[in-house]
Amino acid sequence: MTDRITTGTPPPRGWRKSSYSNSEGGSCLEVGDGHPAGVPVRDSKDPYGPVLLIPSPGWASFVWAVKAGGFPAHR
Repeated sequence: MTDRITTGTPPPRGWRKSSYSNSEGGSCLEVGDGHPAGVPVRDSKDPYGPVLLIPSPGWASFVWAVKAGGFPAHR
């Protein structure tokens, strides 16, 4: 299950932009570090907007599938 962190709260520290994000502002995804319950994910263009909290096992499965080619990148 994915939880939603409250909108309008100050952004947590330690955000990293996806290596697939580009400098023109399109398709920007950021993940947060150090959350005890999982991996926070947000749209970097809206740092005070909604944040999804993905449980760590689900995030690990997603990253594994991306690395295995299960979700080809579209640039």
